Amino acid sequence: MTDSIYSDLKQLGGATVVPTNPDEAELERVKNPQADVAYNVRFTAPEFTSLCPMTGQPDFAHLVIDYVPGEWLVESKSLKLFLGSFRNHGAFHEDCTVSIGRRLAEFLSPQWLRIGGYWYPRGGIPIDVFWQTGPMPESVWIPDQGVPPYRGRG
Repeated sequence: MTDSIYSDLKQLGGATVVPTNPDEAELERVKNPQADVAYNVRFTAPEFTSLCPMTGQPDFAHLVIDYVPGEWLVESKSLKLFLGSFRNHGAFHEDCTVSIGRRLAEFLSPQWLRIGGYWYPRGGIPIDVFWQTGPMPESVWIPDQGVPPYRGRG
């Protein structure tokens, strides 16, 4: 790549290996070329997987991450690898969801960030976990996350 806002990226455009755990995952960022405008960015991960720390059984979630960038944008391949690093990582739903949100917020320093973790039922109970950095900005269109509440027979 030529010298640009993308010059420092290490993972994009090359072969990569999914990190074995979130601590090893390297998030990457680029300068936001539209930093003078407030707008929302949404990432949806409908097949997020982690492990129950007690049983080792897989847990599945539909994650929706919204953020209003400041100076930085997260590079999407690094985000995919970061989320993939949870595949063999044991943690409860709450810990996975909140730690993803906090790490992104600390790394990007966005104007605002929220994450919704819509966990599929295991043992008959779905668990939804929500975290955000503060009040939703009023000047930015931020749609509903679009994930219907879990419905069983009721």
